[in-house]
Amino acid sequence: MTTGLAGRQHLAAAGRGLSIDCAMPIPPATESLISYPCDFPIKVMGPAQDGFQEAIVRVVRDFDPDFQADSVEVRPSSGGRYLGLTLTVHVHSRTQLDNLYRALHGHEMVSVVL
Repeated sequence: MTTGLAGRQHLAAAGRGLSIDCAMPIPPATESLISYPCDFPIKVMGPAQDGFQEAIVRVVRDFDPDFQADSVEVRPSSGGRYLGLTLTVHVHSRTQLDNLYRALHGHEMVSVVL
């Protein structure tokens, strides 16, 4: 993917000679499509082991001290080896949200953060 003139994206399918020219501009990294403050859902996946949910709640509370642990939505994987957690956090800025994502991504028990 490359960005062309006037913020247009050019997508090319390798080896097929196809291209799509999209008129939607890409916002600069300094802009956000999210209005703050807001409640923002984050999905975290990791092993279905004792302490996983509690560890993730502790990380989230470092960034949202009022986060309620009983609001976490928990979904086990079909094989039961993993848990998917949805945590809706109250964030005040993009920096706060970015730092929370980094902290979750860097946690040793976390496989995926969405």
